[in-house]
Amino acid sequence: MDSEAHLELIENVTPRMRKCDSVMRCAITAHERLLVTLRFIATGRSYEHLKFFAAISPQALGLIITVTCAVIYEALKKDYLKVS
Repeated sequence: MDSEAHLELIENVTPRMRKCDSVMRCAITAHERLLVTLRFIATGRSYEHLKFFAAISPQALGLIITVTCAVIYEALKKDYLKVS
């Protein structure tokens, strides 16, 4: 994926994935969520392996990757997934 396509994808999915910081911790940014999801899709590594790359718990990765894949699908289905 080139940098233009990556930036376009970030622009499309960020409004749907933006989270707010809480008093207890900072939220995981949409950019980090997208990066870890793309890494998971590209490599097929386990959540245990990805936790070292992203410094995110495997439990959180399970939720993040599921939600991010759904958001990517919703963002791209009109332009790239045309069903007749």
